[in-house]
Amino acid sequence: MRKYLAILLLTLLTFQAVYAKKKVKKDSILRIMDKVASWQLREWQEHGRKHPKWYWTMGAGYAGFMALYQIGDNSIYLHEMKDIGDSLRWNTGPNRFMADDYCVAQMYSQVYINYKEPAMIAHFRALADSIIAKPHTESLEWKNNIASREWAWCDALFMGPPALAYLYSATGEKKYLDITSKLWWKTTDYLFDKDENLYYRDSRFFTQKEANGKKVFWSRGNGWVMGGLVRVLDNMPSDYPERGRFVELYQKMAEKIASLQNRDGTWHAALLDPKSYPVKEASGTGFYCYALAYGINKGLLPYDKYHKVVEKAWKALMGCVQPDGKLGYVQQIGEKPEKVTGDDTEVYGVGAFLLAGSEMAKMVALHP
Repeated sequence: MRKYLAILLLTLLTFQAVYAKKKVKKDSILRIMDKVASWQLREWQEHGRKHPKWYWTMGAGYAGFMALYQIGDNSIYLHEMKDIGDSLRWNTGPNRFMADDYCVAQMYSQVYINYKEPAMIAHFRALADSIIAKPHTESLEWKNNIASREWAWCDALFMGPPALAYLYSATGEKKYLDITSKLWWKTTDYLFDKDENLYYRDSRFFTQKEANGKKVFWSRGNGWVMGGLVRVLDNMPSDYPERGRFVELYQKMAEKIASLQNRDGTWHAALLDPKSYPVKEASGTGFYCYALAYGINKGLLPYDKYHKVVEKAWKALMGCVQPDGKLGYVQQIGEKPEKVTGDDTEVYGVGAFLLAGSEMAKMVALHP
C-alpha cells in the first residue's frame, strides 16, 4: 500500500512539474485577449462610458485595442477605433497642450496608417506643430498648472511622446520625432532617479517616504514610463541619433523593474514598499509585462534572463481576469500608490493587458 501511494505521489508531482513548465500558446493568449476586449466593449455598449471618448484613460485603452487588432488580425477592433475617431471628428481633448488630452492621437495615427485619410491626423498635426513652436523653457516643478503646458509628471511619458512618435511614423516628418526626444529628456532629467533607475511621479514626491522609509515610486507611474518608452522606440529608426540613449535608459529600467517583481508575478502599487500594499495590481503589471516582452522580441533584452519574469507576469495577469472577461485588480485613477481590490477595473488596465498579450503572443511564437 505504501509503495502504491509513493508511486501515486511521484506521478502527481511529476504531472504538476510538467504542467508548471508548460508554455503558454499563442492561440490561448489571443482567446483571453478577445475575452477581455469583448467585456470592455460590452461594458461601453450596456452601461456607457465613464469618461469622454477623447480622455487619457480611453487613449490608453485604444492602444491595447490597436495592438489586439494587429496581432489578432481582427478588423472588428480597427473598425471600432475608426468609429470612435469619426465620432470625435479626429479632435483631441480641450486642453490642447496637456499630454493627457492628446494621448488619443496615438490611435489616430495608427488608424490613419491603415486608411490614409488626411482628416484623421489633420487636427493633431496642427497641434504638434504648435507644440514644436513653443519654447519649453519652464521649470517642471509641480506648480502654476505646469501640467497643462509641459510633461511635468511621469504618466505624461505614455500620453504625449508616443502620440508624437506615431505621428512621425504616419507622416515621415522627422520634426515630430525630434520634439519627442527633446521633451522626453527634459522630463527625464528632472524626474528620473539615477540611483534607483526609477521615475518620481512629479516633484511633490522628491522628499516623500513610504512607511518603510523608502522613496515613493509608484508602480503604474513607472509602468506608464516603460510603456511609453517602448512605444517611442517602436517608431524610432535604428539610425536615429538619440536611439542609443533611449535603449540605454530602457535597459536600466528593465533590470530594475525585473528585480522588483513579487513572488506572485506582479508588481504591487508601491515598488519599494510592497508590504504596505500587499494586493497585486494589474495596470502596472500589464505595462511591465508589455515593455519587457517587447524588449525580448526586439533583441534589446536577453531571452534567457528575462523570459521567466515575463511569463510569471502574464500568468499573474490572466489570474486577474474574471470568468466574464472583466479585468480586476486595477488601481483606480490616482497619482501615487493606493489600495486595490479584485473588483476594481479601468480601461487603461485593459489597454495594458492587451498590449502585454500582444507582445506575449509574439514572444511565444519566436520561442516555441
